[in-house]
Amino acid sequence: MRDLARSSGMSLSGLYYYFESKEKLLYLIQKHTFSTIVERLRERLDEVSDPEQRIRVFVLNHLEYFLANKKAMKVLSHEAEVLKNGFGAEVAAIKREYYRICVGLLDDFKLAKRLEFSSRMAVLSLFGMMNWIYTWYNPRVDADAKELSRGMGDIFLRGISGVTERQRSNTKKTNKKRSVSN
Repeated sequence: MRDLARSSGMSLSGLYYYFESKEKLLYLIQKHTFSTIVERLRERLDEVSDPEQRIRVFVLNHLEYFLANKKAMKVLSHEAEVLKNGFGAEVAAIKREYYRICVGLLDDFKLAKRLEFSSRMAVLSLFGMMNWIYTWYNPRVDADAKELSRGMGDIFLRGISGVTERQRSNTKKTNKKRSVSN
């Protein structure tokens, strides 16, 4: 708390007046961040019905928030497991809701395109691609959130829409059986 007071220019007693502990401050940052991301996402998804576009909205929403709030996102990425005393459970519930929204979007996409892939693995891969952007993003060199989301969305959607190694293997086995029986 002393470091926070020094960095913010507040007195230590002033900081404790507003936040009883560092954990409470971290909780408020995380709760605000995840609640804001989920609220914005829900508003944006209400305007779109196409399954592919809904995934693209998810990616854009995520990247816009992350790039606009890089310091908060860095804190969230490195302090995710610190919260205790019920604070962690509340934030975890919001994060699970966000995860479930993404799984639902991917399940809808799978159904619409008649695809087979693990929604869980796809969601974890998508989050892996998006969540570490704060470590490398440079606004002087890299595209803005809209362009980045378009590129990441293309890579992700092509990946989950493409032929998997298992499908290639099954096709080879089927073709081999056909040639043997002819």
